[in-house]
Amino acid sequence: ALGFSVQAYGMTRHRDLFTNRQLVALTTFSDLVGEAHEQVVTDARAAGMTPETATAYANGVALYLGFGVSRTADRSSTICSWDSSPKMEALRNTFARQAIPMTWDYSEGNPFSASSGNFIDNAGFVAKVLDRVPATTACSVEQTDATTISCVDTAVSTDPPYYDNIGYADLSDFFYVWLRRSLADFYPDQTATLLTAKTPELVATPYRFGGSKAKAEAHFEEGFVRTFTRIREQHAPEIPLTIFYAFKQAEADASGTASTGWETMLNGLMAAGLMVTATWPMRTELSNRMLGRGTNALASSVVLACRPRPDTAVAVNRRQFITALKSELPLALKRLQQGSIAPVDLAQATIGPGMAVFSRYARVVEADGSDMSVRTALALINQVLDEVLFEQEGDFDADSRFCIKWFTQFGWNDASAGQADDLSRATNTSVERLTRGGIFRAVAGKARLISPRGLSDGWDPETDEVVSDWEVTVRLGHTLQTEGIPRAASLMAAAGSRVDLDTVKELAYLLYAVCEKKGWTESAILFNSLGTSWSEVFAASRQAAASGSSGAQAQLSFDDD
Repeated sequence: ALGFSVQAYGMTRHRDLFTNRQLVALTTFSDLVGEAHEQVVTDARAAGMTPETATAYANGVALYLGFGVSRTADRSSTICSWDSSPKMEALRNTFARQAIPMTWDYSEGNPFSASSGNFIDNAGFVAKVLDRVPATTACSVEQTDATTISCVDTAVSTDPPYYDNIGYADLSDFFYVWLRRSLADFYPDQTATLLTAKTPELVATPYRFGGSKAKAEAHFEEGFVRTFTRIREQHAPEIPLTIFYAFKQAEADASGTASTGWETMLNGLMAAGLMVTATWPMRTELSNRMLGRGTNALASSVVLACRPRPDTAVAVNRRQFITALKSELPLALKRLQQGSIAPVDLAQATIGPGMAVFSRYARVVEADGSDMSVRTALALINQVLDEVLFEQEGDFDADSRFCIKWFTQFGWNDASAGQADDLSRATNTSVERLTRGGIFRAVAGKARLISPRGLSDGWDPETDEVVSDWEVTVRLGHTLQTEGIPRAASLMAAAGSRVDLDTVKELAYLLYAVCEKKGWTESAILFNSLGTSWSEVFAASRQAAASGSSGAQAQLSFDDD
């Protein structure tokens, strides 16, 4: 199943994920839910409730206690590890990511302690959620097949399955087996099966189709088309359909770089007669999540706003489509950057405005008369995005243009001083000026960019003779990474008088794109962190700039004419 990698190590049943001690504890807690239910019924009757009301109340309490057992199970398996980050120092739960991977050592908490993983806290967190639930209107919840759902004149907002990224049903069995043991007597309809239902699930899982990826993809896409066709036919016409999606899976082929997950989902939308009308990136992921530690993992989801494609939609050719992309993507990119979307999310966020162009046409015709595929459209969107990013080079000063070209070719490594001299002449600067600016070194026939760690300490942009967009960007990224937001904000406030900070921000996005393509993970993380935290650093820099004034609030004088 998707997301499981423990079977090769002999863990072939759910019970193999737990120690005997953990199994005894979880079994006992599950069974005690039933005893608690009996006690609640007794207490409720004594308080004057009718038998029916007392039972319904006890069912609710049992459900929440069952959730407490679920949280305990999540922190009571041999997949749990230790989160040693300064803010945590605690058990990392089983589902630190949406998978059950092999862990080579594990941490075991004491459910009866006052420390990480204890049962009282796990049940208490459920109670805190209930205290903070904002809903004040009664509603109904139904588990049903999305392909047959009834949604006449309603607004639909959905987070659909991510192709083959997550095996939702298989993974949910980890919790279901304990919930069923706790709640089967009180919720017989919801716990009627031994494990969760899997056959109709809209996930491209090859093992359910004899290992065939093609059949798995067909199942996924056909289900998408049926679902969104039904939604389009019934959805309230004055309200857009909104779809949350976050998928980073790129493959390169002859047509360029695309994504199977995005391609298949968008194929389904197009076939259902929908078009993308707007894109809203939303930061949805915690920075301390397991997947995000030391990696360039997605931090945002993209919300696609969709409406039915009008019957009057026209057909265009490939050249017209590319012209429209080149006309509209630069403004969309600028807006995304101004919104401080994480550089790591920029490529997937740009899919939205790119597909808004593609999906508004009845068809895009290739030179041979065939319809352009979604995969080709995605590849072209990525290609135009690269062009737009690198066209921003013209916004930078000469020293920065030199550094960008040198960095793209050599990174932080040595190259010949002769190449540095040639490139500096081509970009209208000089090696001597770059060296004087403290960002470049040329000695004994060798030359190199000075890495973030190698830059001089105590830099003051207000008194430095030579200041470039490059130096400010690299120093800001390094300061943010090593000293945090307050120091980076102070540095940004000082640098704002020497460079255009919007240009510095553009450079951070461009350098992330370079690092991502080159596979330079450490540098990519530095520039991604700067782009992601830009709004926070900028807001703090304005406070720092304000506090650097006289500190006294000016007063109006009513005595002067």
